[in-house]
Amino acid sequence: MRVHYPRTPHLPWSPGASADDVRTGDLSGLAGAEVVVTEKLDGENTTLYRDGLHARSLDSAHHPSRAWVKGLQGRIAPRIPAGLRICGENLFARHSIPYTDLESWFYGFSVWTGATRATGGSSGPAGSSGPAGPGGTGGPDGQDRCLDWDDTVRFLRRLGIPTPRVLWRGRYDERSLRALRLDLDRQEGYVVRTVRGFPRAEFGERVAKWVRPRHVRTDTHWMHAAVVENGLAPSSALWAARSGALPDLPALAAALGLPELSCPPEELAEVSARLDELGRGGDARLAGLLATALRTERRQSLAPRLAGPLGLRLARRVADLVGLHPALHRPYPDEDRRAGLVRLSAAADLGVLHAVAATAAPGRAERELVDWSALFAEDAGLIDGAPLARLRAGLREALAGLDGDIADRCWAQAREAYALGRITTAEEAVAATWRRRDGRFPRLLHLCGPSGSGKSGFAAGLTGVTARISLDDLRAARGSRADQRDNAEVLRVGLARLDAALATGGTGATGGTGTTGGTGTDEGTTGAAGPTAVWDATSLNQQQRSLVHAVAQRRDALVTHVVLVVGEEELRRRNAVRPHPVPPDVLTAQLHRFGPPYPGQAHRTWYVGPGGAVEDTAGTLDEQED
Repeated sequence: MRVHYPRTPHLPWSPGASADDVRTGDLSGLAGAEVVVTEKLDGENTTLYRDGLHARSLDSAHHPSRAWVKGLQGRIAPRIPAGLRICGENLFARHSIPYTDLESWFYGFSVWTGATRATGGSSGPAGSSGPAGPGGTGGPDGQDRCLDWDDTVRFLRRLGIPTPRVLWRGRYDERSLRALRLDLDRQEGYVVRTVRGFPRAEFGERVAKWVRPRHVRTDTHWMHAAVVENGLAPSSALWAARSGALPDLPALAAALGLPELSCPPEELAEVSARLDELGRGGDARLAGLLATALRTERRQSLAPRLAGPLGLRLARRVADLVGLHPALHRPYPDEDRRAGLVRLSAAADLGVLHAVAATAAPGRAERELVDWSALFAEDAGLIDGAPLARLRAGLREALAGLDGDIADRCWAQAREAYALGRITTAEEAVAATWRRRDGRFPRLLHLCGPSGSGKSGFAAGLTGVTARISLDDLRAARGSRADQRDNAEVLRVGLARLDAALATGGTGATGGTGTTGGTGTDEGTTGAAGPTAVWDATSLNQQQRSLVHAVAQRRDALVTHVVLVVGEEELRRRNAVRPHPVPPDVLTAQLHRFGPPYPGQAHRTWYVGPGGAVEDTAGTLDEQED
């Protein structure tokens, strides 16, 4: 069923309203609600479906400016659940505003359920639960409904469609909206909508727009003029790859700020086909393509280099795929394979990982090992993008209101029990984790990163810490922090102090560790929390980290890896000006030896960017599935 997009009313103070426009006189539907204000883009309103598309008019005829968006619809159509429609702006042709730096020629701004509930269709792209929830795409009682804004953004990103820039978000405040300042030569206006979704019948109460005065500033309507393409930004190559286009290597390299990407085109075509067969789009598809193109790079340097253009979350996922895929080229005992794959799913999307490993396999024997592993993963229900989503959702609901440390410890225990086949359902996960609910277990924050990455600065900003063990401080107490001759004894003393710190009883403090951007909170904790210790050392490789983990495991501690993600150039700059610099050759050796931990090697992982804040997490119960 085709549905035209409603007319958006103008806000009372919108200067661009013409005589035939609708102007709202009632803002009660926005008052008191959380709203999001996005840039209004100057294009053609377009609606995409699984089986077609149309402009605002349901019988819109052919126009050259619509050819590109038809190609986009053809690429993403298999991943649009039946009964959903995507509304957005087709920006291929220049209208009144000449854009020069678009991320795509199509931006989505809302996703709607169908007027009737779909039957037998996919519940979401890549096997995930999708924005409308598992088991169907219709709204309550088959209602035609606009999805929540955050669900909309996540869903569109999985398809490879960007959303307009957010200009403001918060509780509706007319003064804040009136105070917004736009570049009227480059911006048409803004749209305000409630963050929460709403039925179509309430559209006029939940959405309104502000349009610049004298918006149309051309003599000829764009439909009757020669088509002039709007300009794309370098990042558009990333969005094209997300949406299913065959990757353009020079364009991808330019978008990433790299001199080149030297990967055989046939390999990119192969991994692209494998990802399409899996139904992967968005960041999952882009990660697989980039991991294939960058698979010969050093994993430890990739995340810092890619964090700028991709964001830290996606950058470290690409790096982890690069580091993990060779493991699938080696034999693995079948009796342990399911448990190993479940644990591996904490670190990577198994479908994408197998696609990269199969494409990169150096020979027939290695490819057969990858195929065998993929069969196991598919048989175990692990090949989907979020294989533990139902387990996570059930446990999250059961533990709602509990402290983040408790929830994350229970989630880690449930994942391991699932890997070992001891539980299979969310109900069993809830029952299996009851012993952790009082929070009376110790916590360990295990810092990992080369000298100068910001470990001590991050540790200094923590609250609720009962003990901080710094190997540099222990060396300083023995005479010199630079003296490496007694490292074995320093380590022995440090581990003994860690053991004593984790063995102490609860301090009476509640909640998490209080980091900026961390996951702990002070809400819902019952009883006294256990002690919190920080291990402040480089911990460059798994062997070094295992000694600390052995102590934590003996004391039944919640272990959080805190990984400092800082590029080599910045590390060398910091090292040159820090009070206690290490010799340049020592830093070079550290960078060579550094192997960041993977998700799943601790109960949870926090990733700290160059600014010192937690920018990404893994292993937390409240994180959203991609």
